[in-house]
Amino acid sequence: MEKTFTILKPDTVKAGNIGAIISQLEKEGFRIRAMKMVHLTEAQAQGFYYVHKERPFFGSLVKFMSEGPIVPMVLEADNAIEKLRKVMGATDSKKAEAGTIRKQFGTDIERNAIHGSDGPETAAFEIAYFFSQLEVVG
Repeated sequence: MEKTFTILKPDTVKAGNIGAIISQLEKEGFRIRAMKMVHLTEAQAQGFYYVHKERPFFGSLVKFMSEGPIVPMVLEADNAIEKLRKVMGATDSKKAEAGTIRKQFGTDIERNAIHGSDGPETAAFEIAYFFSQLEVVG
């Protein structure tokens, strides 16, 4: 079993889609190992997305991710990282495949409902950014 990290973004929380997305993740075979709701400051969002600091979208991403509450989670499944990437769909919700979370709940490339780790090292950093070892079950 592998662990990965995901965030239900501010657009998801504001739209009241937390339960629907969690339900879909559980139906896809993911087990939730940690979860909480937080409201990031701009500085916290900058720290989390530091790898994108030189990208042109960094400022708008930080602003978006700090505009309202988010739900970070640790998920576990066989091949969890790759599996979650498929379940989420393409980064641009308009290009995501039917049935994916981003196609159903996102609106564009930024307000795309959900974040997911893209590799084992990223998952380890992202999990540790939001959760202590005591908060992750299993």
